[in-house]
Amino acid sequence: AVVSTQSTGYFKQINLSEMWSTRLLAHRSRVQDYIIREMKIYTRTGDKGKTSTYTGKRLRKDEPIFGALGAVDTLSSHVGLARIYCKQEDLSRDLHSIQCNLQDAGSVIATLDPSPEQRAQVVFSPDHTISLERRIDQLSAPLPPLTNFILPSGSVCAGHLHVARTAARTAERSVVPLLDNHGGDVEVVFRYLNRLSDYLFTAARSSSHREGVEEEMYVKQQPWKHLLLS
Repeated sequence: AVVSTQSTGYFKQINLSEMWSTRLLAHRSRVQDYIIREMKIYTRTGDKGKTSTYTGKRLRKDEPIFGALGAVDTLSSHVGLARIYCKQEDLSRDLHSIQCNLQDAGSVIATLDPSPEQRAQVVFSPDHTISLERRIDQLSAPLPPLTNFILPSGSVCAGHLHVARTAARTAERSVVPLLDNHGGDVEVVFRYLNRLSDYLFTAARSSSHREGVEEEMYVKQQPWKHLLLS
């Protein structure tokens, strides 16, 4: 609706729909600001050893679902730390995307025995795993072929990526107890975590290679004889 009103000797047009939309947006903004100010980091609801899943179930904190959530959170923290030290922009973009995917993976894990509506809200696409596989192939192409085991080492970024790789394996194992009776897209998340450890291994090699840092190879060791003689 548009109305005209006289002001200071001339007529001006007022779009009522636009006016109320502007006022509504301003009101919503004030409400959101209030909610954010009122949110607290602590809730005290878990002080007796139980906490809630996304679907509202109260469970003990030592249930496998929370172990898996903690393992994924640890993994994301290690990925974030590696990204701080990563000098390659493409790897940094990869790691940022991976952290976002891990956040979504955590949402899937937290949605235990979901309703159809809840499951539709926390979908984890299988295409994320396919993307990792193609990225592994891209990063592997210029690398020297593996002829032996390599030690976790290399550039600073590579070192952190190797730590993240081990955290990915831990997260993967933590999801296994949920595979049979979770009810959500946990199998898709499990495959992603499996492939993610392969990606992190390859990304570590790529980082060292591009920084000109030589990989350290495994060499079978003999006992330290000079210590055995004393």
